[in-house]
Parts: sequence; structure tokens; C-alpha cells
Amino acid sequence: MTAPTPPATGREWHLLSRPVGWPKPEDFALVEAEVPAPGEGQVLVRNEYLSVDPYMRGRMSAAKSYVAPYELGKAMQGGAVGEVVASNAEGIAAGDHVLHFLGWREYAVVDAKNAVKVDPEAAPLPAYLGVLGMTGLTAYAGLLRTAAFKEGDCVFVSGAAGAVGSQVGQIAKLRGASRVIGSAGSDEKVKLLVEEYGFDAAFNYRTGPVSEQLRAAAPDGIDVYFDNVGGDHLEAAIGSLNRDGRIAVCGMISVYNNTEPAPGPRNLARLIQTRGRIEGFLVGDHYDLQPQFVQEVGPWVRSGELKYRETVVEGIENNLEAFLGVLRGDNTGKMIVKL
Repeated sequence: MTAPTPPATGREWHLLSRPVGWPKPEDFALVEAEVPAPGEGQVLVRNEYLSVDPYMRGRMSAAKSYVAPYELGKAMQGGAVGEVVASNAEGIAAGDHVLHFLGWREYAVVDAKNAVKVDPEAAPLPAYLGVLGMTGLTAYAGLLRTAAFKEGDCVFVSGAAGAVGSQVGQIAKLRGASRVIGSAGSDEKVKLLVEEYGFDAAFNYRTGPVSEQLRAAAPDGIDVYFDNVGGDHLEAAIGSLNRDGRIAVCGMISVYNNTEPAPGPRNLARLIQTRGRIEGFLVGDHYDLQPQFVQEVGPWVRSGELKYRETVVEGIENNLEAFLGVLRGDNTGKMIVKL
């Protein structure tokens, strides 16, 4: 099979100015850029699916963080999967499909060492950006390693209808959790958590205080909290934490666009009596788990035991709106842009 011939130019999203508070359309531009030939050890990829994720908001700031900020006036980056249209590297041929991190553009020249071959026959291509990709590994590593989940634990997940949260809850159930509770931002998502993903209980955080709803859903307390939200959810989880409870901090989407520092939990002293532990983690520190993750989770995905949703937005011109939708919570499951 011969790969299609690339055009002379392709479109890519640039960051023009660093957003203050909520990102605005004028902070970005979709521009035409030359499509170069791949150099030694490189491949040219026609991106087919792009990932947009909450962490990208942090990269739009100049603040020192765990990953370099996006450069102004240059193409942004993110997870992508696509077809190799030209190769100047051993081991990857035109027509192969690869996963890489030069998204937000139609065509990308990628160092072969930073590209991972994926099999479109084994799973649909978008799955490699979500349930079998970085998203899934984030859920797996955060729950099993950082939060040290063990059979019989009661688990609370915030942002539970999102790509990571929905997998955390299901993996906990498949691994023998005594009870799994999720929070989400709409009654429709709450229904999805219980009826499709098999959570034991779920609540809409917009309809009442999180602490009260969590106590009602977990009257005997929680052993593990997987935090995607921060804010009042973190405070509520500390309030419901059992003896030797563990909190894995994956993200804090509730504070990403704040222009003033968010107040911290007011009940941290409870960690003394519960001997509780809060630990942040980054998926990049846990890539050693990838083979184990695919080996365990792959069969669950294929058998349908682990269910997943994707919200697919079509067209690179809608990439920015898809990203803003993630910050608003518009997505159910992984937000994907199809080119």
C-alpha cells in the first residue's frame, strides 16, 4: 500500500499570546506552514486524530512546570496518531501508523525514536490516544501505584465521566473494589457512570455540596481518592478519608483558569488522625508500567468489560473549540479531533 503524497503546506495551530484566565480565540491562530521532507532518522506523518487534554492549559503559561511551555508563534504540541507518508528511518515504513506528540497540526515531521508504531487492526486508531494510550496509563498508574489500590478499597473519583476518571473507576471495580463512587457535572453523566461504567454510586457536584453528597454515597468513608478536580472535591475527600487513606492527585481542572490563588483545603489536619497521604504524580514517571498496562487492560477493552466513550470533533479548524470544551467539561470520555 502506498502512502498518499503530502501537499506543500499544511495547517497548524500557533499560540500568539499567553492566556490570562480563560483562553480566548485571539490568543491563537491557525496558520499555513510548509511541510518539509523528513531528515535522517525522521518520518513525515499525516495526522488523522489529535488529542486535546486539560494539561495543555498549563503549557500555555510561561510558569515553570513539569513540561516546557508552548513557544509563542510556533506550533503547539499534543498527542496524535496518523499515517506515515514518508520515512527516512529504519523500522518505520510509509503506510505504517504511529503515535507521537506533535499534534495540533495536519502534518508532522517526527524523530522516529519518538514515534510508536500502532496496529489499526488491533484497536481503532483513536483508542491509542485514550483508553490504550497516555490517558489509560494515567488511570492505571495513578490508581495502582500512586494510590496503592488494594482489593476491598472504597474508591472516590472526581471528574469521573472524563477519559481518565471513567477508566479509574472501572479498573478499580475490575480489581475488586468494595465500592466505587464518582462525581460529574451533569445528571446525564451521573447516569452514564452508574448504568454503563458500573460505578456503585455517583452524584452531580452542581446540585449540592460535594462533602454532603460524598458522605451520603460513602457513609463508611473512602480509602482512595483519585483527584482530577481539586478545590471542594479535595476538601470533601479529606473529610471522608478512612484510616491510612490515600489520595492521588492527577489534575485540578477547577483551578486551571484562576487568576487568583485558589484557597487550599481547610481540613488538612484530618490527615494526622487518619494517617492519610496525598501524593501527586505524572504519567511520564510511570512508562515502565506500559507493557503491564496493555497486557492487563487490552483484553478488558476487547471483551467489552472496560467500556469507554469518545467525544469526536471533526476538522482541525475546530481544534481550539474542542480544547476549550474539555476545560468546560463538554466532553464525555476522551476528546478527540478527527482530521
